Formats: sequence, structure tokens, C-alpha cells
Amino acid sequence: MISWMQKHNKYLVWTIWVATIAFIGAGFVGWGSYSFGSKAGNVAKVGNIEITQSKLNMVYSNIYNQYNEMLQGKLDDKKAKEMGLIKQAFSTLATQAKILNFAQDVGIIVSDEEVAKMLEEIKGFQKDGLFNKEIYKGYLRSQRLKAKVFEATLRDDLIINKTLALLQTESLPLEEETVSAAMNTADKLTYKVLTASDVTFTADEAKVKAYWETQKENFMTNKTYALSIVWTQTSDTVITDEELKTFYEANTFNYTDANGKQLLFDAAKEKASRDLKLKKTKKAAQKSYIAFKKGKLESSENTTLPVGDLKLTKELWDEIGQKSIGNILKPKVVGDQYATVKINSIEEPKVMSFEEAKEKVTETYTVEAKKEALLTLAESTLENLDESNATVSDFITLENRDNLKSLNSQESLQFLQKLFTSSKEKGIISISNKIVVYNIMEQKLLGMDANKTNFVKDNVNQMKKRTFETNLIKMLDTKYPTEVYMEGLIN
Repeated sequence: MISWMQKHNKYLVWTIWVATIAFIGAGFVGWGSYSFGSKAGNVAKVGNIEITQSKLNMVYSNIYNQYNEMLQGKLDDKKAKEMGLIKQAFSTLATQAKILNFAQDVGIIVSDEEVAKMLEEIKGFQKDGLFNKEIYKGYLRSQRLKAKVFEATLRDDLIINKTLALLQTESLPLEEETVSAAMNTADKLTYKVLTASDVTFTADEAKVKAYWETQKENFMTNKTYALSIVWTQTSDTVITDEELKTFYEANTFNYTDANGKQLLFDAAKEKASRDLKLKKTKKAAQKSYIAFKKGKLESSENTTLPVGDLKLTKELWDEIGQKSIGNILKPKVVGDQYATVKINSIEEPKVMSFEEAKEKVTETYTVEAKKEALLTLAESTLENLDESNATVSDFITLENRDNLKSLNSQESLQFLQKLFTSSKEKGIISISNKIVVYNIMEQKLLGMDANKTNFVKDNVNQMKKRTFETNLIKMLDTKYPTEVYMEGLIN
């Protein structure tokens, strides 16, 4: 699923805001964020539309949470960076901005009433089936969002949907017949599935170093900060049961389970206690900040950290990324304490030496070399493929695909989608980290089930819609140029 999303992320553009709204109903989960500088709060400009850092963070957070849910909470910043999630988030926003530019040019607008209606229909903001203003305000506070920013996002979503709705057309009889024939074609195959385990490969250091010479700009050290930190603890802050109960009742919207259901006091007590202690300790943290700034207080520790180190929070790294050497940041919550941070020095990223990068380079080179070796094996296998050294399938269709050995259901679907859109009788098809070498032995046309008529129409309509959207984006790519202010957002 993750590899599918990465490969088809352009087709997820239209649903990204809807997915964002879906997460609202999931109990105000904590979103990820990304740390980088900006130009007056903007990270890029597409046509006449500026892409703000706050909007990029919002979309990145949404994508981060989608992948994190699929990974059962095991996603971290390092893995997110390796997967290119920030680039995916920016690509989504850049594509949306092009559509919004186009919508401006052709005069597509959305009224305040339409935005209000959409807001009222978000289930996460409802109580007993009706929109609840207090829940909405509580959500905005918990995510540090202004209402106008969130509602502007909803407006953009509605404008994009209106614009893309103009591309919708009904299927034509000839199109239905053509797709129906393709969907009802059954093939009998001789095939063999190859994986990396089928090739033997040992990385040669000389070749690894030669590879590094051509790719060294991709192996950089992390940007690091030398910091002085004043920690203000909450462990000694005293709270009474009465204070805790009053605090909980005033902030119940912050205490929900994974399904968004409000937690009772006993279940929320531990988290509410932490939050109340932080609130009562805030004044002490501010006094420490002033004393530290005046030179009357020594730092609790001096440390050097790479950007994004988990010792500090994403929010704090985001602010550090916008400050200069010598700046002292106001206290920020880190776990159950406050951190007041001073930036002593900054070391910018630089190209790693071969020895520094050797482990990463070897890993990357090995992956690439194995792919090439696997493709070479596939080509030689294709020349000699027959029933004696391969698997023979039954007659298979897009719907009847579960009998392909060595492929799971999703891999089988991807393989057959490529197979039934190919004109080659024999060939090589790559799927994720596998390669299927095939030869079509026999083909037949199945009868058309009358009950599938609507299914065929829906498929034709989806294919046409996707084709129109893809061609629209290609046109808009040339019409509305993108100016990026920050590095690392595009390939």
C-alpha cells in the first residue's frame, strides 16, 4: 500500500484535504511537522499563488499520519525523510496551486455559505449530529491554527473540486465495448517470478567508491546546532485534586481515545495532570528565560544536535530553523518540562568523505546493482522460458487473479493491469521489488455478464477522468511556473 501511494501520489492530490478532515474525527491526533526556513513565511510561489510554510506543514502532517497509521505508529522523522514525504507534500500543494490559478483565470468561485456548509458537515466537529462551535474552537487551539487559515483550506478544496468537476464526461458506447473486451479477456501464461534473492551479489569497494564519486552530492552530513539549554522541570510543581478536576472539565476536548471519544476523568487524569503542571510552571520558565537572557542564569547543559534530533520537539526545531546564531528562544514544552534554547553556532551540511558515507553508499549501490543484475537475469530467463522451468497458470482475468503463485493479491493486480494493457505476447514486468517474466500461451474472450454493465461504465469514467486530469496538469505545468525558495522540496 505504501509503495502504491508513493507511486500514485499525483492521483491523491484531489483527496488530500478530505483526508485531512478525516483525521479531525480521529481524536485530534498529534501531527508531524517539518523544519526549514522560508521567504517571508512562504516556501514557494506557483503562478500568482504563494505556498506558505504553515500550509506545507499542514499537508506534510496529514501525509505523515497516513503513512504512520499504515506503519502502525512506527514512522519516525528519519524514515519520513527517506520516503520523501516532504517532497510529496510539496508536490501536492504545487499541483493544487496550479489548479487554483486556473480556477482564478476562468472565474470559478466558492461562496461563504458553501464553506460554512462544508465545515458543518465535518463529523469531527459534530456533537449529537450537529455542528458544535466549541469542539471546532478546541480543535483549532490544539493544532495552533487560526480559523481563517483552516477555512481558507476548505475553500481551496471546494474550488479544486468544482474545477475538476468540469472534466467529468459520461462513457460512450464504443468506449464501453472496448474496455469490456479488455476486462473479459482471459490469458493462460507461462511465467516466472524473480526477486533479489535470485541473484548473487557482493559489493566491490572499488566500484562502491566509483559510484560515490558520481553521487557524492547525495551524501551530505546533517546540519547541526551547538545549543545551550535551560531546562525548567515540572516535577516539583504541586497541584491539588480540586485544581486537576477543574482543569480537566475546562479542557475535555483535549482528552479523547483513538476513536475520538471523550475520556472520563480517571482515564485522562495522568495526561491532564501533566498539562496542568506545565501550565503552572510556565511562569517559572519565563522567569528563567529572562534571567538566562540577561546572563544571570547558567545553562543546564551545552550540546550539539543534528536538525530534527528527538531530544527536542518538531515545533522547537521548526523555530530554531528560522533563527540565527546568538538568538535565545522563548521557553517551549519538551515532554514534561520547558526548554529555553540559545543557538551558539551552526554547522551547515557538507559532502561526506567516502569513509563517512561508506555504509550508506554501499547500501544504496547494492540496491541499484542488484536491480541491474535482476534485470539481466530476467532478460536471459525470457529467452529460455518454457513449461519445464516456469509456472503455468490457469486462464486469468483482472478479477480472477488469486492463483498466481509467488504474488500476493495486490501484486497480482498490478501485474495483470500492466499485462492487459500491453501488446507484447512475451515480456518482462516489474512490480515493486519483483520481476515477472511471462509468455502468453493461449487467450480467449469470455462472455459479458449483464450485471457488469455499471462496473464497466464506472471504470471507463474513471479512466477518462484520470486522463483528463493528467493532461490538464501537463498544460498547467507550462502555464504556471513554480518558483521554489527553499532547497529539498523538489527532486
